[in-house]
Amino acid sequence: MKQITLMEKYPVFTLFVDKNETTFKNVDEIIDFLKGKIENDPVATFIAVFDHYGHTKSLPNGEVNPSIKAAKDLVFCFGAQLKDAKVLAVRPRSFGIAELENSFEIAFLEAPNPMANEKMETWAKEIKNK
Repeated sequence: MKQITLMEKYPVFTLFVDKNETTFKNVDEIIDFLKGKIENDPVATFIAVFDHYGHTKSLPNGEVNPSIKAAKDLVFCFGAQLKDAKVLAVRPRSFGIAELENSFEIAFLEAPNPMANEKMETWAKEIKNK
């Protein structure tokens, strides 16, 4: 797992998983796995799955990098505390899962809560299960 700064301002964790390093065959299987982690967590709440690829491809001027075969966002929230209304600007959380030719890329924006980051990193790393 690597932490990068995307577009010179967004702290993002990203993980590439070669298809030969996992038993998961597609984005939907990875979504189901991560959704199970969220549903079994005492604090996290599943919100939605957004087909980013399908949405972008459906737009008249939608543009998708040809190396991306599928891309979905798994939206959820850890929200155990709401001490300041401004924290709503960085919630909910989401995993971005993209299928490339020979790999998957899993990415998420750094959360303000270290416990949330640790869980998301652990869950993402479990996708490398071979």
